Amino acid sequence: MLSGKDFLKPATAMGFDFFTGVPCSFLTPIINAVISKKSLNYVSASSEGEAVAIAAGAWIAGRKTVVMCQNSGLGNAVNPLSSLNYPFRIPTLFITTWRGQPKVHDEPQHVLMGKITHSLFDKLLIPHQRFPKTPTKLTKALKIASVKMKNSSLPYAFIMEKGIMRHEDIKQPSYKKNQKNKYIDLRNGKNRPRRVEALESISNSVPKNTAIISTTGKCSRELFTIHDSKQNLYQVGSMGCASSVGLGISMNVRKPVLILDGDGAALMKMGTMATIGAHKPKNLTHVILDNETHDSTGGQKTVSPSTDFAAIGKACGYAKSYSCDTLSGLERAITECLDPKGPKIKMGPSLIHIKIKPGSISPLGRPTISPREVLRRFRNFINEK
Repeated sequence: MLSGKDFLKPATAMGFDFFTGVPCSFLTPIINAVISKKSLNYVSASSEGEAVAIAAGAWIAGRKTVVMCQNSGLGNAVNPLSSLNYPFRIPTLFITTWRGQPKVHDEPQHVLMGKITHSLFDKLLIPHQRFPKTPTKLTKALKIASVKMKNSSLPYAFIMEKGIMRHEDIKQPSYKKNQKNKYIDLRNGKNRPRRVEALESISNSVPKNTAIISTTGKCSRELFTIHDSKQNLYQVGSMGCASSVGLGISMNVRKPVLILDGDGAALMKMGTMATIGAHKPKNLTHVILDNETHDSTGGQKTVSPSTDFAAIGKACGYAKSYSCDTLSGLERAITECLDPKGPKIKMGPSLIHIKIKPGSISPLGRPTISPREVLRRFRNFINEK
């Protein structure tokens, strides 16, 4: 049987230095080895899809990433793997366990996924192999995975059978609650701005070294239309993952990171707010542009009218959470979260929830730059000093 160190030693020698995922007992030895090594990051995600997006952000910031999960969670990972990693060409080493392996007794909920695990990776066009059973074969497999990911800029997967890793009790990372987090209410109950007005205000007020990640749909389309810039990353898919990508970036750079989210997207992966609050990146500001609709799909109502995102942010551990419904409130919040005079970053993470009007500019175009081009110029911007 292999130990966690049997994996970690060759993996770190090949540059793998950022780890995230959702635990499975099969993976405990690797997770323990990562947690025990102070030079490495392990981010415990609230869902497998969130983990894929966090790793994507970390890769953008220059890290070599590993995502780990049980195969029962592959369904949660399909969306970002297909609509984030694939169009943007973002590699990650994906390790999934093989629960429900045919002819191996397991719980009934794992039977179907056990049958389709390999074919699911085939459908996602992700090359894969069984997790090697000896240190020598593991080192060789990691080299193959590294070369394939470098050549394709796409994920590569290992599928881990039961009994490969020796059993270990889990070691727990430490997360401390922020005791001084604040809720700042700037609402006046009228004069909600349009999204384009909010985006224009933000674009004009944030420091020029700010990395901006905008959620899929009309938010990214409007931002591209009014202010295309190398500092912008327009997500064309992976709804709900902008905050996870922003977290992965913010943990690995000193530049300020600004997430432009929507109410529907934020509701879809609200667990990420807890992950952000737990890891407390000081350079992250999370803006939720809330028009109470799924604007990009016809204006269907969301449940956001009954949701206080700023209160949720405070409860999740954001240092400051603002609630506003005017441009003046937004501008004050942005100023207090980001220093407009230079690269100095004030205490974070911060959340700004702004109520806006439904609708968008007309005619509304789409980014004319391919996702891969957008990502490469954004990645160059991220790594500029």
